[in-house]
Amino acid sequence: MRKAWLLLVVGLVSILVLAGCGTKSKEDVTKSLGAKVEEMKGYESNAKMTLQTGAEPQVYEVEIGHNKPNYYRVNLKNAAKDQSQIIIRNDEGVFVLTPALNKSFRFHSEWPQNSSQAYLFESLVNDIKNDPDATFTATEDNYVFETKTNYQNNKLLPTQEITLSKKDLSPVSVKVMDPDKKPLVLVEFSDFKFDASFDADAFDVKKNMTGARLELPTSGSVSEETDNSFTVMTPLDTPAGTELKEQADVKTSNGNRVVMTYEGEKTFTLIQEKSRYAEIPTATFVNGQIADLGYTMGALTENSLTWSYQGVDFTLASKDLSQEELMMVARSMQGATTK
Repeated sequence: MRKAWLLLVVGLVSILVLAGCGTKSKEDVTKSLGAKVEEMKGYESNAKMTLQTGAEPQVYEVEIGHNKPNYYRVNLKNAAKDQSQIIIRNDEGVFVLTPALNKSFRFHSEWPQNSSQAYLFESLVNDIKNDPDATFTATEDNYVFETKTNYQNNKLLPTQEITLSKKDLSPVSVKVMDPDKKPLVLVEFSDFKFDASFDADAFDVKKNMTGARLELPTSGSVSEETDNSFTVMTPLDTPAGTELKEQADVKTSNGNRVVMTYEGEKTFTLIQEKSRYAEIPTATFVNGQIADLGYTMGALTENSLTWSYQGVDFTLASKDLSQEELMMVARSMQGATTK
């Protein structure tokens, strides 16, 4: 009997020791994440990104590919609105492709290292490592961190909840939240694969443009449209004390151009016109930085912001607005009337 009790006590102690060994701390997981980034050759994944920043949710399919050290390809598709953009980084620079217009824009940019990126694994790891006040919890299957974000020109999304799989530390989901902890961006990952292999031309701009063009619908594309009408958009967020003073409709050789002038404490001009399809693939160098508006990518300079969305080109210009305010106005654009 005494021997049986001894064996039982030893067994219980062993179980407790093993259980303790299996519990990882915030520091343990953070260290493992850093090692994972160092050791991996890259990755590829699919994700669903839901934006809650407008009147109704917008859902994007995101295809992500990364080959170390500096090759990236992010394909964002909004199936409901029949539009897509591709971000590519290779040895030649950073490019934003708009296949429906047969156009690409080239940037001298540090993207993606210069800002948080909710769909890039190493960016999430950096945010975890760089926030000493990050909170950490463990569930049965996952590790969950809540950290500060590092979004340039956007203080409206200060925190994020990052969920990682215990199995291999791959990302499960990311919730980017406003100051009231309301999720405005949700990224849900699937088919995440570390050390993925890529074709030699997987990050080539021309190849990606050609492939994306082949996937476009055969009817209703920008190139075939003869109707010059478009939906005029108005911003829901403007600086306090600033309001629409005048809206002018200007006839041009390419159709209608709508010029909105906002006046008050801070003035700005918003120009909208129908996007033009390029019969020959067009690549334009942009002397600015990539601007992530959530629903599309744009080009940001000191005094202006340009972007294309749903077949319309937008130009927002001001000597009074900061870059953060330019981004705020652009992110809040909503449909209004048809021109």
